[in-house]
Amino acid sequence: MRIRVLGSSAGGGFPQWNCNCPNCDGLRRGTLTARARTQSSIAISDNHQDWLLVNASPDILQQIRENPELQPARAIRDSGIAAVLLMDAQIDHVTGLLMLRERKSPLPLLATPEVFSDIGSGFPITGILSHYCDTAKQELPIDGSAVAIPALPGLQMQTVSLSSKPPPYSPFRGNPRPGDNIGLLVTNPANGAKAFYAPGLAEVTPALIELMSGCAVVLVDGTFWTHDEMQRLGLSTKAALDMGHLPQSGPGGMIEQLDRLPAGVRKILIHINNTNPMLVEDSPERALLTQHGIEVAHDGMDISF
Repeated sequence: MRIRVLGSSAGGGFPQWNCNCPNCDGLRRGTLTARARTQSSIAISDNHQDWLLVNASPDILQQIRENPELQPARAIRDSGIAAVLLMDAQIDHVTGLLMLRERKSPLPLLATPEVFSDIGSGFPITGILSHYCDTAKQELPIDGSAVAIPALPGLQMQTVSLSSKPPPYSPFRGNPRPGDNIGLLVTNPANGAKAFYAPGLAEVTPALIELMSGCAVVLVDGTFWTHDEMQRLGLSTKAALDMGHLPQSGPGGMIEQLDRLPAGVRKILIHINNTNPMLVEDSPERALLTQHGIEVAHDGMDISF
């Protein structure tokens, strides 16, 4: 089973187009050791030819160009993207659907009823696509039951309801519902190994620790280093948890939570905001992560399990 990280950044990418924070300015000037990143998305395959696209970022066309595996060229019009699964309705996770509109058949699209409600009304992408390729909708359960994807019969997966927030345009932004944000548990049927993916995560519960403890690899929310990161830089009045993201540092932060996992679990942070100091590869923050056995995802990272 294979996971390819197509994009590892939070919304806006790195560097962000209009941002001159120390990270973005330093990357542009070439004065710090870091690599550019596109907006968060992964692809999963069990045969290296047909892929489940998990979140469709605004950078999807660049990501397809940079990952030739997604274009097997079996016909004059073709794509390795067999289906798309949405973890939430955030703009940086759904806008790329519009770039896939040239299909000749409806795009298999998996999401919870809550996500479908947001992208059908507040940000009506499914309505727009109905005038192009249209979508073949499949509602995802959040009760832990198995998810079967007709276009990808070899994939075994389950969804997990998570504590986070729907997008700012959602009428439920201040009153989150189960299903607004999910995690994805993928199992390799050949060896039983599991991978867990959760790019948006505000709370790590005991049940979630138990689930992740049984995984070979976890890719989880790495958005902010500190709770007040955006506030201290003068970029927002909101703190990390206000935006639905558990910071890495501090009491109860992601580092402390990941330390609770048993040895042997590969721990990777993804969905990294452009302001996060751990993007700098020779920073004290990156060194601290290394001490804790935690990796930082990058575009093009290939994970087998």
